[in-house]
Amino acid sequence: MSELFEGNTGWLVGYVIGIVVVLVVVALVVPILILARKIGNEAGLINESLQKSVQNTAALADLATTNTMAINVVEGLKRGRGRLGG
Repeated sequence: MSELFEGNTGWLVGYVIGIVVVLVVVALVVPILILARKIGNEAGLINESLQKSVQNTAALADLATTNTMAINVVEGLKRGRGRLGG
């Protein structure tokens, strides 16, 4: 093997550095890709949960109307009570 690179030490060093750089890049990118896949899988579940939350809280949009009607009823009862002398 040493005969193959005899007189070409620079090439050998270059190949070794290149292989090391590629291995380091792979070692850094693979965990990122694994994490991205996990996040992608969870995103579907999160989206389903949020859609259920929207459905479960849709009635809260009418809360202001309900509050206004309750105030009107209470005020009407106060007026009726006042007219009856109480």
